[in-house]
Amino acid sequence: NKQKVDFLAYFRTKAREKYEKWDCVYNHFEKFVGGKCTFGDVTVELCEKFRDYLLKCKQINHPNAYISRNSAAGYYSTFRALLKIAYKEKMLRENLNDFLEKIEWKEVKKEYLTLDEVKKLAATPCKIPVLKQASLFACMTGLRISDILKLDWRDFEVGPDQGYYIRICTEKTETEATLPISQEALELCGEWGTGKVFKGLTRSMTHHPLKQWIAEAGIRKHITFHCFRHCTFSYSLKMKNLQDLFFRQVTI
Repeated sequence: NKQKVDFLAYFRTKAREKYEKWDCVYNHFEKFVGGKCTFGDVTVELCEKFRDYLLKCKQINHPNAYISRNSAAGYYSTFRALLKIAYKEKMLRENLNDFLEKIEWKEVKKEYLTLDEVKKLAATPCKIPVLKQASLFACMTGLRISDILKLDWRDFEVGPDQGYYIRICTEKTETEATLPISQEALELCGEWGTGKVFKGLTRSMTHHPLKQWIAEAGIRKHITFHCFRHCTFSYSLKMKNLQDLFFRQVTI
């Protein structure tokens, strides 16, 4: 009976519980199978064909452009994670990942902001204040956009040393992490309250609005929100060089 269960419906349900990339992988797989797939159809051969499809397919939202090698690697990794979940939940008879070859990642240059560039960004007005707060918070903590979007005031704790900590389960790795944060980073969160910390922040703001703000700051690098993870400075450096800047210019 499980072989007859709709695999696409199962995939769609799991994607809704995860983050945006899962939706994208679901859309590609749905297109690949022509909108119909049961668990009985999910074989090693089908998975290998989907791997080949990802290496040659075009983007869903930009049909004139092919997806990159690293995007294909990420999508296939997500698909294999789904197979692992299905096997654990006894929807698949065997762990198909034991027979599948992953897509290797291609080394790319990682862009990041220097300390001076972060200062320029902090000093530049942003049309969307919550985007500015979240971006600078990411620079100081290294958190991904997926974790910042779901960050809740309940995740904040006061440690034995009276310092502040964030205790979260990261969206991508699904592991629990305890992250100490500075007073400056806490200031970027605004007034202590309930619910989401960065209220009104959406993933769409990290595309065109973010590019516009970065350009207005005079920064010519190709910077995405994820790049902020690569410019997290040491604790002492933040405290020494950014304290006046954040309190004086980032208060929104």
